Amino acid sequence: MDAETILVVDDNKEIVYSISELLKYEGYRIIKAYDGMEALEALEREKIDLILLDVMMPRLNGLSALMKLREKSRIPVIILSAKTEESDKVSGLVLGADDYVEKPYNPAELTARIKAHLRRYHAWGGERPEAEADEDRIVNGGLELDKKQRLAVVEGEEVRLTANKILELLMEHPGQIFPAEQIYEKVWNEQTDYAVENTVMVHIRHIREKVEIDSKKPRYVKVVWGIGYKMEKYS
Repeated sequence: MDAETILVVDDNKEIVYSISELLKYEGYRIIKAYDGMEALEALEREKIDLILLDVMMPRLNGLSALMKLREKSRIPVIILSAKTEESDKVSGLVLGADDYVEKPYNPAELTARIKAHLRRYHAWGGERPEAEADEDRIVNGGLELDKKQRLAVVEGEEVRLTANKILELLMEHPGQIFPAEQIYEKVWNEQTDYAVENTVMVHIRHIREKVEIDSKKPRYVKVVWGIGYKMEKYS
């Protein structure tokens, strides 16, 4: 079996070298790039399984390269970010990165995260065309749902769900507002002639606790006051 290939992208050659040596020891094949343009060129000529991507780089920075990459690929991307670059971490996740690792990195943590994302990537079917993608998988920005396994992946972290049918309904119709009564009828498959707002609200709260980084400032499951609930749409 061929070794999995990791593209390491950073304008600091010492960091590229140290990460490359670490990952070679773990059995990975390494491709090196020192800016976003070199990274995109490497992707055109090589089969890459995962990318470690710095943010601040010359010619084309990491976030711009990530935007171009996400136009046509779901390859796992882990952002390499300094502790002082909090906004870069958030921007990276919003633009489609799967995870981030702070510099200076912990070698054991970095390799563990790489293994987890590669395992998940191949379990999801890798780079299959969208038409052949698993019908049980729904993706919205950094949120993924496996309907069959009742498993969500939130910004690279696996989360087990109980109220997955409500999340499934909202994710299948991003941007559409559902009143509580409609959610109840679709999920519980029964008509209601009594108030169900509290029942639905409790389930929505549990979903937010699972899939939102900050449940008090949700990015995905939004309340439309006086009307109902919706899934915010992300590319």
